[in-house]
Amino acid sequence: MARYTGPTWKISRRLGISLSGTGKELEKRPYAPGQHGPNQRRKLSEYGLQLQEKQKLRHMYGVNERQFRNLFVKAGKMKGVHGENFMILLESRLDNLVYRLGLARTRRQARQLVNHGHILVDGSRVDIPSYQVRPGQTIGVREKSRNLDIIKESVEANNYVPEYLTFDADKLEGTYTRLPERSELPAEINESLIVEFYSR
Repeated sequence: MARYTGPTWKISRRLGISLSGTGKELEKRPYAPGQHGPNQRRKLSEYGLQLQEKQKLRHMYGVNERQFRNLFVKAGKMKGVHGENFMILLESRLDNLVYRLGLARTRRQARQLVNHGHILVDGSRVDIPSYQVRPGQTIGVREKSRNLDIIKESVEANNYVPEYLTFDADKLEGTYTRLPERSELPAEINESLIVEFYSR
């Protein structure tokens, strides 16, 4: 199944979360799209709730179904809580960390920066958005790419870097210092529903 590249606003409203990170999608109409406005939705079944939670997380990180499923299986082989490990693996993706460092305004933008070869990991170019960054690794911007408007504007606008990352705005370089804890990851996701979905 291909990655969704259409308008995120519709999906944001359908899933009830802001995929752009700005919250603007839900300000005007904080209900699902559809011609009859709010209050038209039937209550979701258990399966529907699980599916919705999975889609929320998948669209939030912009991952296609196959990659999502593969990561889920990988998380199940790790020690610890399956759902939490899964969230940590998603968070450790290179495109996501480029976004978290503030080098891009959205994960989609971050994915493009990685795809186009603008990003370095430990000094070497990595153009695979799904690359799993390990704690201790450094993420930077290629010398030739430092003057890109996208990057400059994002860094200027960004005033928050999570505690599991350090960032040097002058060098345009950050380090993934440790794995995040569950409390530092998206609170609006109930990952146990996703575990149930795949365990059916």
